[in-house]
Amino acid sequence: MGKPKYLLLSYDPRAEYEGEDGYEETWALCQDATDLFADPPPPTRGTYELLGCVPEDRLLAALTGARAESSAPLGILTLEILDKSGTSVGEWYLENVRVLGDRACARDLTLRDITVEASESDDNPWGYPQCPPLSPGYRLLDATGEQLGTCRDLARIGVDGDEPLEPPLRLLGCAPQGALRTALDSGEEDLGHAKVVRIDSSGRPVQSAAEGEVRAWIPSARGSGLVDLTLDLWSERPPLAAREVWELWEEGRPTEPNRWARCDTAARDFWLGTARENHPHGRPDRPAGTTYHLDGRHITDRPGFFCALGEAVNGPGGYFGWGLDALADCLCGRWGAAPPLTLVWHDADVARAHLAAATASATAAATAAVGSADQASSLDFEEVLAFLTEKNVAVRLA
Repeated sequence: MGKPKYLLLSYDPRAEYEGEDGYEETWALCQDATDLFADPPPPTRGTYELLGCVPEDRLLAALTGARAESSAPLGILTLEILDKSGTSVGEWYLENVRVLGDRACARDLTLRDITVEASESDDNPWGYPQCPPLSPGYRLLDATGEQLGTCRDLARIGVDGDEPLEPPLRLLGCAPQGALRTALDSGEEDLGHAKVVRIDSSGRPVQSAAEGEVRAWIPSARGSGLVDLTLDLWSERPPLAAREVWELWEEGRPTEPNRWARCDTAARDFWLGTARENHPHGRPDRPAGTTYHLDGRHITDRPGFFCALGEAVNGPGGYFGWGLDALADCLCGRWGAAPPLTLVWHDADVARAHLAAATASATAAATAAVGSADQASSLDFEEVLAFLTEKNVAVRLA
């Protein structure tokens, strides 16, 4: 029998939410899985009409561009829902908006009906906005809150395509035990809720992988007494980058530095989550005034800086923040280091060159996509230095 890669646990969402202990029971050790990894699909785009518009500012400029070029980017569009007095009572968002064209409003020839293509934001509180009685409609804003005009109503014309059906998860070569073994032996059809956890070669949990419903089983070709289980997932699947990261953690938490350096940006991002889940809480911080050495040879992107910083403070596979807000939290203590501290940044020129280039690229992409450079998710070298100085970290560039 091959070494198992996954642990199957009983799962009770209510007990987890309420913080109860002891509700997880080991159901099986599983050799492998199929259809586990998947990157999230791109947002579904649809076509919408802003009815009865008075366009202003950038919306008016985008409309002029669309008339000349057949479409023009607008970015994020906030529909501020107004009550009968014109007071905002909620917001609804469209993202990556492109203006396609316009025509005279049939109800009022002084107004325009504007057609746009966009994705609905995951932050929307409702599936579709509703104006209260006697409302004048919506105030239109861009990503910075600048007014783009008004419209009386919104119509959704259509959405591009149906969401693809996701295949169930199959766990292969599982050795059932406990309540699952009892259920299989008795022919029970309702096998229950379960959590899948990635484990290392010693059987230690590395990271949660998925949750779902165990709905079927068959004898496994991987060995006598083993079964293959089918789960319908209700959680998101781990991204494709998780496969590479978990392979690098196959023998447990890394003991050599910079194993993350071979990963691309997406895998480095996932590495930070894995490192956070494996951070040993409860250890005392090193004393204030300690000096830490940051290996900067592989800091070529934003997550690379935080991977390197985590290892500088907490050793290979260490965690010390995945963004500036999280770093600020770590600097408050109980994550391995307490300020004031000194950070000797070796080969800082690598980060200076790459972070500046990445920031410029991300800013340009964000400006084109959403109309605001503030949406860039990159990290600027000088911004990092200023942030660390503000947080009582003395940085020495080497």
